[in-house]
Amino acid sequence: MTERVLVNIIDHVAHVRLNRPDKRNGLDLPMFEGIIAAGEQVAADRAVRAVVLSGEGAVFCAGLDWGAFLAMGLEAGQRLLERPSGPANVAQRVAWVWQECPVPVIAAVHGAALGGGLQIALGADLRYATADAKFAVMEIRYGLIPDMGITRTLAGLVRPDVARELVFTGRTVLGEEAARIGLVTRVCVDPLGEAMVTAKEIAALSPHAVRAGKRLMRDAPTDVLASFTFETALQMELLGTPNQAEAVQAMMGRRPGAFSDH
Repeated sequence: MTERVLVNIIDHVAHVRLNRPDKRNGLDLPMFEGIIAAGEQVAADRAVRAVVLSGEGAVFCAGLDWGAFLAMGLEAGQRLLERPSGPANVAQRVAWVWQECPVPVIAAVHGAALGGGLQIALGADLRYATADAKFAVMEIRYGLIPDMGITRTLAGLVRPDVARELVFTGRTVLGEEAARIGLVTRVCVDPLGEAMVTAKEIAALSPHAVRAGKRLMRDAPTDVLASFTFETALQMELLGTPNQAEAVQAMMGRRPGAFSDH
């Protein structure tokens, strides 16, 4: 069996590639497990400062491989409902593992991100896509609801009524509209190339500040006092540290910073 997910790490940037192109990167059980394992691998690597998530072949990910799951019977469905650790079950963790990753994750989407494929992309911090890329919360077409963490991802990106429309209708949105409504961060001719450029820019910055920035945007409480206290606490963890001093010196010297990952 071809390895479902490939991970390459170069110059502090991890490139995670969904690698089932003959099935449009459809999600079978080994694919679920491979994506989770890849997410956990890069999250645990202190040398990784940014992650790019992409799909091999014609599309990013066309969603669930229904044929594979029907062939496996109840065993596959039960496995997806397991909750080995944390708040997410296996089905949810393929998307949520990218939110749990302590560094920024950029999804480079081409072709299509449908159903579960879209929910994986929504787990990333940023989404770069081609103008003709297709997006759909298509579970309603199968008489189901999206259940891979979408209540914690989509709802924070688009207006509530837009989120409802996408869930209720399962309609297809192309890249340009996806950018207008907030589903996509940036439309570009070469999403993977631009994602790599951004990832390299992030990787050149203080990794401690980048990680704190992800925590700031992901974990801030909704209460005003608590959120402001959280901001201050994160800032105090950075002030006066070697990497923070190096960032200042690099800025003043107009040179690249030489940062430690530890």
